[in-house]
Amino acid sequence: QVQLVDSGGGLVQAGGSLRLSCAASGNIVSINAMGWFRQAPGKQRELVARISNGEAPDYADSVKGRFTISRDGAENTVYLQMNSLKPEDTAVYYCNANVVSFRGFPPRGFWGQGTQVTVSS
Repeated sequence: QVQLVDSGGGLVQAGGSLRLSCAASGNIVSINAMGWFRQAPGKQRELVARISNGEAPDYADSVKGRFTISRDGAENTVYLQMNSLKPEDTAVYYCNANVVSFRGFPPRGFWGQGTQVTVSS
């Protein structure tokens, strides 16, 4: 089994910054991609940022220029630096990873437990 533990959320004023972290552990042969999604009350979960092996990071238009995703491959950890936060960024943020747990088998998606980000105006 694979576990993702995400952390770093909190309450911040508009214009402030937060840094989210997500560490993957367990039965991991390789990780093809890691990313962050968010879900606000009454809305569907949406992609925020994703980083795949050998590709440039991908961002939602709403966060381009404000958020930066990075990954420490050796530690199976992904980070999301969030700057210039806005009230509309308020949501539960979930880490996601596509993990190969057994050689020769396709990757599976796993989720973190979520971390709350609240931006006050």
